[in-house]
Amino acid sequence: MERPIELIKNRSDIGAGTRGADLGIDAMEIAAINKGSFFFKKHPFIDVPTRNESVYEIEGNTCAKHIKQIYQQCKDLCSIVENSLMKANFPLVFSGDHSSAIGTVAGIRAKFPDKKLGIIWIDAHADIHSPYTTPSGNMHGMPIAAILGIDNTSAQKNDINPETQAYWNKLKAMSDHGTRVAKEHIVYFGVRDTEIEEDQLIEKLGIRNYKVEEVRRKGIPACIQECQDRLADCDILYLSFDVDSMDSDLVSEGTGTPVPKGFLPSEVQEIIIDLMKDDRVKCFEIVEVNPLLDKQGNKMAEIAFDILEKTFGV
Repeated sequence: MERPIELIKNRSDIGAGTRGADLGIDAMEIAAINKGSFFFKKHPFIDVPTRNESVYEIEGNTCAKHIKQIYQQCKDLCSIVENSLMKANFPLVFSGDHSSAIGTVAGIRAKFPDKKLGIIWIDAHADIHSPYTTPSGNMHGMPIAAILGIDNTSAQKNDINPETQAYWNKLKAMSDHGTRVAKEHIVYFGVRDTEIEEDQLIEKLGIRNYKVEEVRRKGIPACIQECQDRLADCDILYLSFDVDSMDSDLVSEGTGTPVPKGFLPSEVQEIIIDLMKDDRVKCFEIVEVNPLLDKQGNKMAEIAFDILEKTFGV
């Protein structure tokens, strides 16, 4: 990679339903140390201040838990990602939960407001709920909806209060620079755990999802080529990797919402390495490593770091 890597450590986990993803970054660092790797020492880094103490507060926004603090977190992350790109760096973002993607994408859009952005989302979940449709209120299930500016009120099942609505509108506005990320410029890999509201919306929007069985049937190179063809008119790309895209039964349950029948580490590694060959990729984010849920020691963090090391070098 020609651009210097800058590590952005965003230890926020308040968008998840269980605590512990804030420790995922440190767990990956421990995995690197135990492996004898100097990866985290080699590259400059920035620590993003968190609002994790908000878990102790009485939560009034039950349809979008901690939304005020998540908005503040995403604003900080947006600024840091934008500044990294302004310095011609490659921001490698380590985040706790996936609500962070709202801030990361906003930072990319702030630096490149006139560029068409494509998003490649490697995840077991579509993350396209809104406060109006969420069954849990956990905001790590909402970043794609926020990025697209979608409420999906036609499938509404929750009544949200004015504060929730106000902060949700603020989050939606973060990535809106006169034009939004186009729905046809979002591609899923591995999404397999969705609710009916999401399924209907994905079908309506025509978002492409390369399911695990399809990737295995067609082969990874063919699917990557199709993905790149679909995003051919995009100027820049953002690649987001949620570790729950991997098979929880065969790999690890060290993530907030583990799902079986996912990718193997070797498959995810090949997908990411092939995608990273595209010079249009301006930012990579890895999320949802939760060592507190790992029944096999630090296995998820070790696997995640191994993938990163093979992708970005030692």
